[in-house]
Amino acid sequence: MSKRRLCDEVERRAGAVLDEHVLTIGLARRVTSYKRTMLLFSNPERLAAISEEYGPLQVVCSGKAHPRDEAGKQTIATLVSAGTRFGAAVRVVFLENYDLDLAAVLCAGSDVWLNTPLAPLEASGTSGMKAAVNGVPSLSILDGWWIEGCIEGVTGWSIGAEPAVDEGADPRHDVLDGTDESDADSLYDKLGRVVAPMYFGDPVGFLSVRRNAIALNGSEFSTDRMAREYATQAYHLDQPA
Repeated sequence: MSKRRLCDEVERRAGAVLDEHVLTIGLARRVTSYKRTMLLFSNPERLAAISEEYGPLQVVCSGKAHPRDEAGKQTIATLVSAGTRFGAAVRVVFLENYDLDLAAVLCAGSDVWLNTPLAPLEASGTSGMKAAVNGVPSLSILDGWWIEGCIEGVTGWSIGAEPAVDEGADPRHDVLDGTDESDADSLYDKLGRVVAPMYFGDPVGFLSVRRNAIALNGSEFSTDRMAREYATQAYHLDQPA
């Protein structure tokens, strides 16, 4: 039902017809450089090869950039044009006017929720929490809540290694030392060797991961917990002045 609703919404907003039986990746968040929205598309040939080996892919994208974020706005323009780059093997659709209503449809109707920030810059990652409550497992960089929430192959799948934080370093410089390339390689490896084969070849196993996302992630991670822990552990609002 949720996936059918997403397909209907995509057709209504973008005129694109999606297939309910195709692995559908949700990719929606604020569009800014450290979120690395284009990481999935950084090697089009490898992404197309995954589709050719296991089955077609659909990627439904959305998000907004700050009006002064020129790089973010250019990323959105590139995403829009990506819809014509892959043909039928990989359908890419960008939905405009991202808001709470559209987020609800995307978080519930996707098969996998993708999050690829540059670690350790992700503060929390609440979209993945919302997806988990809806039975949508994450395929995500080990950052934010996913460091704690990821039980590999049980609640979802990790991309790359857990970041080693050097408090004296600026993590934004990591894009210059091969982090993007190594994370992209890990993303394609996990998608091509684990996620797509399970979705198309082991639907019972995939359903088990979805159930675990609800039972283990949905029960433990929420915006309520995030706000409470920021207040008590970061700002010490429960402590006397």
